[in-house]
Parts: sequence; C-alpha cells; structure tokens
Amino acid sequence: MHVGLIHHVGYVVADLDAEIPAYRDVLGMEVGVREVMPDQGVEAVMLGSGPSYVELIAPVTEDTGVARFLAKKGPGMHHVAFVVPHLESTLRELADEGVELIDTVPRRGLGGHMVAFLHPRSTGGVLTELVEDH
Repeated sequence: MHVGLIHHVGYVVADLDAEIPAYRDVLGMEVGVREVMPDQGVEAVMLGSGPSYVELIAPVTEDTGVARFLAKKGPGMHHVAFVVPHLESTLRELADEGVELIDTVPRRGLGGHMVAFLHPRSTGGVLTELVEDH
C-alpha cells in the first residue's frame, strides 16, 4: 500500500462560525465546501491551504463520536487524512494485513469524497482517514 499526500487534518470545534475567522482571516485560508452530514451528526467545513486542507468539524447532535470527543477532550486535532488512489482495494489490503478498520467499505465524506477510517489502535493512537483521489 502507498499513501499519497496529506489530504487534510481534521479539528473538532464547538462552533464553526466562531473558528472559521482564525483560519480565514488570520491564516489566509480559503473557505471551501461546508455542509451538514446528518448520517455522521456533524457539520464540517474545508479550508484550503495549498495541496492540503484543514477540516473543521462540529457536532450537530450529542450522540456521535465527534460529540463524545469534544466532551471528553475538548476542541483539537481529531484525525489525519491521506490520499489513496483506490480506496476499496486499499481497504482490502489493509484488512489482509490485520489493520483494524472502522469502515470496511468506503462512505461519502465532506464534498462527496469517498473516505474510510482506520482505528487508532492500528495507527499509533491517531485516527486516520483515507480519502480516494479523484
């Protein structure tokens, strides 16, 4: 398996509107796609910075992993996402190697990207997302 560039780093925040100015106005990042993802119980926004991005994620319900993360750890870094060329075959290869997958099949992520998460137990304690390059 070969991962590509870092696609984005995800940060959990309590309020997107309160945090966007720090990235847009202070750091000069462009605000990209923003959407509510009801199946994940979050609202997220992608902010551009060259070939990689920052994704801000805020819970919209209290019964999601992101809400639990925020309640337990407070705002901060949540995950790192890497680009892969073929997500389905990458997941099969990782499963064959014994990597613990959170998603065994790709799902729709922010902006329509197909994504899948690897469990932190298999990635040095860091939640890792794979994003199919398209």
